[in-house]
Amino acid sequence: MTTSTIKITGDGGDEIEAYLARPAETDRRGGVVVIHHMPGYDRATKEIVRRFAELGYDAICPNLYWREAPGAAPDDAAATARAQGGVPDDRLVGDVAGAAAYLRGLDTANGRVGVIGYCSGGRQSVLAACRLDLDAAVDCYGAFVTGTPPEGMPMRRNLVEELPNLRTPLLGLFGADDKYPGPEQVAELRDILAAHGKDFEEHTYDEAGHAFFAVDRPAYRVAAANDGWERIAAFYGKHLAG
Repeated sequence: MTTSTIKITGDGGDEIEAYLARPAETDRRGGVVVIHHMPGYDRATKEIVRRFAELGYDAICPNLYWREAPGAAPDDAAATARAQGGVPDDRLVGDVAGAAAYLRGLDTANGRVGVIGYCSGGRQSVLAACRLDLDAAVDCYGAFVTGTPPEGMPMRRNLVEELPNLRTPLLGLFGADDKYPGPEQVAELRDILAAHGKDFEEHTYDEAGHAFFAVDRPAYRVAAANDGWERIAAFYGKHLAG
C-alpha cells in the first residue's frame, strides 16, 4: 500500500490535513472515511486507516483539529479542541463530506464510501450518516448518540432528533460494560431506528467496556476486537464492494 499526508477541502472550503492509505492494486473499490476519537489524529488512528487499505479500500482520516492546532501533537490538539467545546457538528459534517468527495474523485473509486468512528467519532459517524449520502456507516461505541451528556462533556447534545433521517445502513458495536453508551442507551438507539424502519445491525460484547478496539489501552479486549473487525469487514464487503 501507499500512505501519505495530504490536504483536502473541508467544511466551508477550508484546507485541512488528512491521512490517506491506498492499496497498491488498481482495481475499482470503495472508500472509507475514518473519524478519529477524542484523543485526536494520532498513531493509533492512522494504523486503523492502514488496516482498511489492507482490507482493500482507499481510506482517509481528516484531522478534525487542524484549524485549532495545525501541526500540534495529538494530545495537545485534542486539549485545545476540547477547551473550545469540541468539534461543531456542522463543521464535522462538512469535513466528512470533503473527505468522501476526495475518495470518490480517486481513479480507483467505485463511487461508494463508508464512514466509521470510535468513541466521539462513533457519534460523529452516525451524525454524518444522517446528513450525507454515504453507503454504509459504523458506530464503534459512540457516546451520546442517545442519552444525555453530563455537564462539561464536549458533546453538548445527543442525536435523537437526527436519527429518523439516517440515510445509510448502520453497524453498531458496543461493550456491555460501557457507561457511555450504556446498554440502555444502545437499546434506545435500537428502538428509535426500528420505529423508523432503518437498517441497523448491532452487537454488544460481554466483558468489554469502552474502547475495546484500542490496542494501546488497558481497555483492549482481543476477542471482542477481532470479532468486531470481522463484522466490519463483512458489513463493508456487502455495502461498498462492486
